[in-house]
Amino acid sequence: MNPISKDDIRYKEAEIRVKKIKSFYVFAFVYFAVNIFIMFINYKELKPGETIWHLKYFSLPIFWGIGLIGYAINVFVPGVILGSNWEEKKIKKLMEKEKESQNKD
Repeated sequence: MNPISKDDIRYKEAEIRVKKIKSFYVFAFVYFAVNIFIMFINYKELKPGETIWHLKYFSLPIFWGIGLIGYAINVFVPGVILGSNWEEKKIKKLMEKEKESQNKD
């Protein structure tokens, strides 16, 4: 197995991907920890006869969970949201635009 240099572009791409995956795991942990804490607080503050199965108690986890799912798709299935090679196309377009503006001067 050939060692990969830290200057290799594949190494840098893998490093960026690992950082994205790590940030997703941190985000997911915070999501679960905060929502468990909030649900516990809501449960403790229930009045007698009141049930926790009400939309107002689940609106934050639902909407935040939608964001978490979107983030997971972005991290684990890259290219779905903005398409494959979107960054390359955008970079080329911006470079062409920059060349055009330099040629005008």
